[in-house]
Amino acid sequence: YMDGCFDMMHYGHCNALRQARALGDELVVGVVSDDEITANKGPPVTPLHERMKMVRAVKWVDDVIPDAPYAITEDFMNKLFNEYNIDYIIHGDDPCLLPDGTDAYALAKKAGRYKQIKRTEGVSTTDIVGRMLLCVRERPVSDNQSHSSLQRQFSHGHGQNIDDSGFGNGTKISHFLPTSRRIVQFSNGRGPGPDSRVVYIDGAFDLFHAGHVEILRLARGLGDFLLVGIHTDQTISSTRGPHRPIMNLHERSLSVLACRYVDEVIIGAPWHISKDMITTFNISLVVHGTIAENMDYTEDDSNPYAAPIAMGIYHKLDSPLDITTSTIIRRIVSNHEAYQKRNEKKEASEKKYYDSKSFVNGE
Repeated sequence: YMDGCFDMMHYGHCNALRQARALGDELVVGVVSDDEITANKGPPVTPLHERMKMVRAVKWVDDVIPDAPYAITEDFMNKLFNEYNIDYIIHGDDPCLLPDGTDAYALAKKAGRYKQIKRTEGVSTTDIVGRMLLCVRERPVSDNQSHSSLQRQFSHGHGQNIDDSGFGNGTKISHFLPTSRRIVQFSNGRGPGPDSRVVYIDGAFDLFHAGHVEILRLARGLGDFLLVGIHTDQTISSTRGPHRPIMNLHERSLSVLACRYVDEVIIGAPWHISKDMITTFNISLVVHGTIAENMDYTEDDSNPYAAPIAMGIYHKLDSPLDITTSTIIRRIVSNHEAYQKRNEKKEASEKKYYDSKSFVNGE
């Protein structure tokens, strides 16, 4: 059993679930309720029903318990052991303290049913919220600051007056270090069969959210193999502005790879889908949702979907959820004072963790 808030779910959450699943035969995940998060950490960015969709979509998750308590009580622990046949309760090596300063997993440790995994470096919900809060602080953008330069800073969480530890100005720099090993761990390791119907969908997939999950689920249902093209940071910055993407290319790729509906990704997919690309990957169908950040591409002289449209293999999917990356950003910006306070409180504990952390052997 592993629990969490899974607010603004990111590849760090997914990697924790991957590690937890590797410790046993089945992984049951508890998703903490909105009220419990508000009481212990401050208001969640994503409501429970969206967080449930996100957790269920992670390919290492076998079952989900909604409205899990933030602190594991004796009654809930016994329910886990007796009703869900849980053998171990898992958490990362970073401390999880209640408002009164006590350990949220003290009972599990006392019962000898606690196991620890390694925290994923370089990302946290606090960090991501901090990146978006930079949007509020750094506007307006000075004319002499190039789009590519600002985009690079923003997608890595860089702000002003940052000290060597990566903290300052209320925002921690992301120190995500992508490795080939991590990509392999997240990959399925198999390609399409010779007769597979390959479906292709592309996009930014920034701040991977429930809207992304639902459109990928529908896309996967139209074929046997879902190939997802993930656009470069530069492409996104040029089409959506200098503060995008929030997450860099490798971060976005891992979030998409963790989704159970995805079979393979193209890391740095071209904006225009060519006939040669369609042939190379044996693509049978190219799809796009009706809800997206850039819906005016069809009015351009150079429609990126011109080739699949001409070949008669383009299909527009009705997006089940009216959520985009901008939706998530608006939630933060509209209530940025509350999230700023929440972040400042959390950053203090994160800084303490980073200052005192030691090597933990883990995968």
